[in-house]
Amino acid sequence: MRASRLLSILILLQLRQRLTAADLAAEFEVSERTIYRDIDALSAAGVPVYGDRGPGGGFQLLGGYRTRLTGLSAGEAEAMAMIGLPGPAAELGLGAATNAARNKLLAALPGGGALADRMAARFHLDAVDWYRGSEALPHLPRLARAVLDQQSLAMRYQSWQGVRDWTVDPLGLVLKAGIWYLAARGAGKVRVFRVSNIGSLIVEDKGFEPPAGFHLAGWWQSEQARFEAELFATRATVRASPEGCKRLAAQSPRGAAAVAGTGDPDADGWRQMTMMVEDADHGARDMLALGAEVEVVAPAGFRDRVAALAREIVALYAGTG
Repeated sequence: MRASRLLSILILLQLRQRLTAADLAAEFEVSERTIYRDIDALSAAGVPVYGDRGPGGGFQLLGGYRTRLTGLSAGEAEAMAMIGLPGPAAELGLGAATNAARNKLLAALPGGGALADRMAARFHLDAVDWYRGSEALPHLPRLARAVLDQQSLAMRYQSWQGVRDWTVDPLGLVLKAGIWYLAARGAGKVRVFRVSNIGSLIVEDKGFEPPAGFHLAGWWQSEQARFEAELFATRATVRASPEGCKRLAAQSPRGAAAVAGTGDPDADGWRQMTMMVEDADHGARDMLALGAEVEVVAPAGFRDRVAALAREIVALYAGTG
């Protein structure tokens, strides 16, 4: 453990030029006294590190000194794919390994990775949707470990159908719009489980082999297509004004695709188009959000549901001044 910390201190000094004992103590979650002992150990090993006292002081390496001891540990190699995603890496329990791997990569670059640091300072990925906080994910680090180690799981899962106990083989984790999903083989097929809905989790001793030819990214893409085809199964014909076309395109990718596929507008500038929507009730609520700029033409049941909801709204507000 100490040898790993000494190497990490050396790499950080190489990257950041100057660091105080307090900086290093906070980085490694140890006392400043421990850091002073570590610096003494580096000096005794022949590393040209020295310290300045007072304001603006700190430890630094003699100019030009560079270490080549930048090999990646097993955990750091696993975390390589998460280097550009510090938030998700921390949720998976790979935060420390990701930081260490990134530092080793930067230490191997000419100039200590100044260009990479500048990129990191100017571009930021926020995977969570607007107006929604991050979910509580107490089981995610253990799930990630089970996925990597190919260990089966026993879990209690809450879905819209109720609570059920599952024994599954975890095949992968997917972060979609700020929400983590588990792809796992259970009851004879590969299924999707929302991680935040897992109530309890036991990692079993037995291992498993993934299905032959299974590829997480490709499977997820086909699963999305299947889900959307089942969910948006109602074909609707709608008319939209120029403003309605803008609102429809901004509402969803399906709306944008429908608008893009329209023909020429009529004399009033309205366009008619076909799009796939959810059942009449959910689709009607989406249409009402667009106001009087969009009209449902068909099917009749969908149009009637929009009209019924509109009448309910009028009745609700009819008695208000």
